Formats: sequence, structure tokens, C-alpha cells
Amino acid sequence: MARWGSWQGNRYRGSRGTGKWMVLALAVLALALAAAAGWFFLHPAEPEHSHPPLPPASPPAVSTPVPEPEPVLPAPPESVRGIYISGPVAGDPYMETLLTLVEDTELNAVVIDVKNDEGQVTYRPASGTALEIGACTRYIQDLSGLVAELKARGVYTIARISAFKDPVLAGARPELALTQADGTPVSEGNGPAWVNPRLSEVWDYLNEIALGAADAGFDEVQFDYVRFPTGKAMDQADAAGQESRSDVIAGFLESAVLALHDRGVRVSADVFGTVITNRGDGALLGQDYPRMAELVDCLCPMVYPSHYASGAFGLDIPDRQPYETVSAALQGSGQVLSQAGAPQVEVRAWLQDFTATWVRGHLDYGAEEVRAQIQAVYDAGYDSWLLWNAKNSYTEEGLLPAEAQP
Repeated sequence: MARWGSWQGNRYRGSRGTGKWMVLALAVLALALAAAAGWFFLHPAEPEHSHPPLPPASPPAVSTPVPEPEPVLPAPPESVRGIYISGPVAGDPYMETLLTLVEDTELNAVVIDVKNDEGQVTYRPASGTALEIGACTRYIQDLSGLVAELKARGVYTIARISAFKDPVLAGARPELALTQADGTPVSEGNGPAWVNPRLSEVWDYLNEIALGAADAGFDEVQFDYVRFPTGKAMDQADAAGQESRSDVIAGFLESAVLALHDRGVRVSADVFGTVITNRGDGALLGQDYPRMAELVDCLCPMVYPSHYASGAFGLDIPDRQPYETVSAALQGSGQVLSQAGAPQVEVRAWLQDFTATWVRGHLDYGAEEVRAQIQAVYDAGYDSWLLWNAKNSYTEEGLLPAEAQP
């Protein structure tokens, strides 16, 4: 029987041909198996019901923020020429007499009390803080209706709001009153009490009333008494304040302008005439004239000749020289604002249409004195003005007829 190999001595001698081919065959088989395994590893079988691969996801779209449009404010007449009207008169039949005066003369604007010096809101809103504290006296039955009628007649409408002189709020909310160290309310010349201009709650109250005027349709809100009171008691009452008085007043105006511009209403502020060139008076009252010019749409300096002391502008009795007094005050306004880089603000002076019987050597004011002040406004480079008479009795003879407007 043939064998695959045989022993030679102690050694096995296999068949050379058969062993070599077996080894080669096994090596080829191993290589083939390794190649197959690598192919399947690199190309795995797709599962049944597989879907084509999705395209790579696009990066999320980046939205460009769209800036909100600037509020559109009403365009005032090129030359605002107006008169002050109290709440009681605005709700009285005499109002028609004043509107006739506006129609027959160069007048084209009215300033109506919405909140007066006594802290009274002159109409009755549907709700709000003024209603809650009993501040509303319904002199004007339908404020929105009155404003609509004025606009229909082509009259520019301004709502006057007495700011920090407010005995009603000070009485209803004693914690908001401006007080001395002993708790005594601070007043100006023993007059009505004031509220504290530093308190945000007071700002909120004033802005609430101002927005009510905006809702009624007024073109503009004018803040009067937007200052600290004068008097010896103020030194003690204001000692604890961290911010300067000017910073406080500026802060309030910023908040009011922001709220009212958002409603499309312009903002103006009344200022003492003396603060134009007297920085000491401005710091005492909190009325920094050039700084306020940067905040509001219009400044309304009260340049009544009767309000200047003897010697002002080199005049013995300013009340007796209405043209010279108003001219000097407004020329100073132009210089101060130009130096501060704020000449673009509208300046609309309050003029005197009353006789200041308390001034020694006073002048009886009539048509000539009213006209002299108006001319001083124009000669100083301004074109807008307002007339003040607490009794709302105005000198028609001092006004040009409607057909002769400048």
C-alpha cells in the first residue's frame, strides 16, 4: 500500500509535491477570505426599504432686524401764535369768543390747561390715578370733542400740564410730597404744595396725564412748573438728593418725550426767562437751558418784562420797556443755544398781555406794549410766540387781522 511519506531513521520525510501544493492552496484561500471580508466591511449591505440619503441641511436663515419706523410728529405751523386758555374757560361759552378771536386775527394756536397749577385735572377721564385721588374737576365736558373741533378750525392744539406744583397729589399721597426735614410740605412763597421731582411715582403720574392728553388728540403737550421750587426751605429739603436738580429735570423730560413721541405728540417745556443766561438760577431751579433744548421739541421761555428785576439788561424798570426786555432776553437765547450747538430747537416765547400792578413803576399794558413784544421776537430771529393772561382776556388791538399775517 502506497504511503504519503516514510520514516527515515527518526525523521519523517513527506511527499514534497503534495505538501507544497496543499500549503499554496491554503494560502490562496486565506487571501481570498481576507479580501472578501474587507470588501464587505467597506461596502456594507443596505437594509431593505432604505431611502436615498437626504441632502445636507441648509444653515438656518439669519433674519435681518427691521428697525421700527420713527414716530411721525405733527408739523406745527411755521409760526405758532397762540393764547393761554384755562380749564374753566375752555368749558364755558366764553370759549367761543376766544375762538372767534383766533379766527379773526393772526392767532393760530391755543394752550389749554389739562392739569392746572392747583393740581386739578380739568376733565374727567374714564379711569386712572387722577380719578382715584379725586384730582378731576370736569370743567371740560368732552375734551376729545373740543380738540376735534379746534383741529377742524385749523387751530394747533397744545395741552398744558403743571408738573411738580401739585397740592392735590401732595395731599392725597403725602409720601410723594416735597417736604422739609420736619415733614412740612415745601411751597413757593407760601403757595400750594409741591411734589418731589425726584420720585419715579410722580413721573409716572405726570406721564399718565400727558398720555391722556395725547389720547384726546392734542398735537403737543407743554409742561409748566417743570422745575424745583424756589425759597429757603428748598436748601433743607433737597440736601439728601444724589443727582443734581438739572439731572432730575432732564431725566423726567427724557421719559416724557419718549412716551409722547411714541404716540406722535410733540413736547415743549416752559422755563424761567432768567435761566437763559443765568446759570446760577438754572442750577437752583433744575432748568439747564441748553441741555433742555436737546431733549424737547420746543422751549418756551417766559420773558415777561414784569418778571425781571430792576437793573436787568441795564434797564431801570424792565416792565416799562417791553421791546428792549424781550429783545435782550431772546438775543441771549440765540447766543446760548448757538454756543451749545443746539440752535435748531424751536423757541416760542411767552409774552405779557397783562398789567403787573405789583411792580413799582409798572406800565399799563395795552395794544402798543403787546405789539412791541411781538416785534422783539421777530427782530431777535424767532417767529413764534404765546400770550399769557390769567383771566384769558386778550388785547385784540395788539394783534394783526387774519388777512395780514406776517
